[in-house]
Amino acid sequence: MPLKAVILVGGYGTRLRPLTFTKPKPLVEFCNKSIVKHQIDALAAVGVDHVILCVQHLAEQLEAELKPYGETIGVRIDISLENVPMGTAGPLVLAKDLLDMSDPDPFFMLNADVTSTYPFKELLAFHKNHGKEGTILCTTVEDPSKYGVVVAADDGRIERFVEKPKIFVGDKINAGMYIFNKDIIKRIPNKPTSIERVTFPAMVAEEQLYRMVLPGFWMDIGQPKDYLTGQVLKLASLAELDPTQLVFGDNVIGNVLISEHDVSIGKNCKIGPDVVIGPGVKIGSGVRLKRCAILANCTLEDGCYVDNSIVGWNSTIGSWARVQDHCVLGEDVQVKPERFIRSLTVCPHKGIKKDNLEDDKIILGIT
Repeated sequence: MPLKAVILVGGYGTRLRPLTFTKPKPLVEFCNKSIVKHQIDALAAVGVDHVILCVQHLAEQLEAELKPYGETIGVRIDISLENVPMGTAGPLVLAKDLLDMSDPDPFFMLNADVTSTYPFKELLAFHKNHGKEGTILCTTVEDPSKYGVVVAADDGRIERFVEKPKIFVGDKINAGMYIFNKDIIKRIPNKPTSIERVTFPAMVAEEQLYRMVLPGFWMDIGQPKDYLTGQVLKLASLAELDPTQLVFGDNVIGNVLISEHDVSIGKNCKIGPDVVIGPGVKIGSGVRLKRCAILANCTLEDGCYVDNSIVGWNSTIGSWARVQDHCVLGEDVQVKPERFIRSLTVCPHKGIKKDNLEDDKIILGIT
């Protein structure tokens, strides 16, 4: 039967500023498709035909873009509006009627800022096999002391959660993707509630919560440095699973994704590895790009260099300018010719006339 899914898209996207000054975080492009559209596509592929977006902020903008998109792929998109922030569990109570408690099928629930291979088919099968109330998708990390660790028995039944353990107890953490039976909603009060701190421990106490370990890559891309790391992982996954989406050529190094819509690239450029170029981008001659995202309708003039940075929509990098070391440029930022900027965050509609060699500087006005 068709399935339902809940995606938590609330919040102001503060970690991904200045990009989220222009768009709600779920609509910011990641590898040339809005972050949340990657998730909706993956859900549709396993039979989800109804997605509920739990929203606190800019609901009309999300609805205007995503409802028509859902219609094109056969997925109904509904908005569940939070007048006050309801945490990570409370939104399920508000979406109760849309989820339809009389429907016996389980539903997926996702955080909107995670990217992975989205193994929803395997997750659904695993959940149905153990027959309990919920399943958490977990990922393996190298340093579990930075996270809350999910400790489970060999069959996946979760035994406890350990926050930032000093002694090794496991290396699996919550990946922000779940599948639940609808009975979980009966556990949640109609008030702001944390699913991680309140609901999950109660389910563990009743042996109703399991984990499945995620195959493939995973990243929370809700802040710029992790966005770029997630982009590297996503491009590597495409190279393995669907290399036809990538571009190849004498001027391309490693994994590079270029929009098919109105992109022009001049002579003697060198692009890659780990570069994404959006639609409408104009690139001059002799440009060097490495580990960066160039969003739609940017202009990169002759001889400029961009590395380990995100260039926001409609921005211009002047000739022989150098942008590196985790710069994040908002929409319509103008970097003047021959400037050298590093580790710089620039708000939308600003001009950069001076070099910046400082760490983690933020530009609010013209400089």
